[in-house]
Amino acid sequence: MLVKQAANVLDLLEFFAERRKAASLAEVAQHFGWPRSSTFNLLSTLVARGFLYEPEARGRFYPTPRWLMLAQEVTAAEPVPEALSNLLRHLVEKTDETAWIAAPSGQYAVFLEVIESSASLRYTAKVGTRVPLHATATGQAIISQLPPAQQATLLRKAVFTRYGTGTPMSIEEVQTSIRQSLNRGWFVSSSAFTPDLGGIGVPVVLDGRVFAVTVAGPWYRVGERLDEFAHLMHAALALHLGPDYVAKEIRGLRPLPVAGGTA
Repeated sequence: MLVKQAANVLDLLEFFAERRKAASLAEVAQHFGWPRSSTFNLLSTLVARGFLYEPEARGRFYPTPRWLMLAQEVTAAEPVPEALSNLLRHLVEKTDETAWIAAPSGQYAVFLEVIESSASLRYTAKVGTRVPLHATATGQAIISQLPPAQQATLLRKAVFTRYGTGTPMSIEEVQTSIRQSLNRGWFVSSSAFTPDLGGIGVPVVLDGRVFAVTVAGPWYRVGERLDEFAHLMHAALALHLGPDYVAKEIRGLRPLPVAGGTA
């Protein structure tokens, strides 16, 4: 269940991120359809806490740098490992498809870092995007590296909604997919969460943290290059994390041969 007040604060922050200029109380209230009194209370609270200020003398509001300072402090405490960020950039250069790093968050995988393809028709994603763990290549790659008890709990709580033609609809389907993917050496989804889009992913474990790295795009492009992308991903893992990384660190994932010059 969403907490309305918290959702309103986040909606307001996204509003300013898209608008990129100050807004009056009336403009905010009209945009969201909020009562003026509730809007006033929210804006006044954020002003009092130092998160909004009035850059003009006409009662118009805009976020202060306090948001950025807090975000930087949080990120600095547990950043995405540099080697993983380098690996992500490498994959986008080689595939020219959208790629991201994700980590588990409850029943979802949340995107921590995203680089979009330069193609006009591409998978569009942003940092903070969430996808169901059980229904995607990203999520299943993450699940595969969690302790068995945690895997069982996550799958037991999963809501099996039909998102697309490739969505797994039972615990057994997810478990079978994970076994097959580990044996194959990579995870794949086709119209599993977003129709006509596909992705290929691998799990990554660094310093006890579980991630997934995924490359995705329109299925008509990605579907023809699955094997190529899989070998590129394994080559990138070897290049940025060590030649024996998959065999030593990723539980159950079959290493793929890395040809010289592949990466």
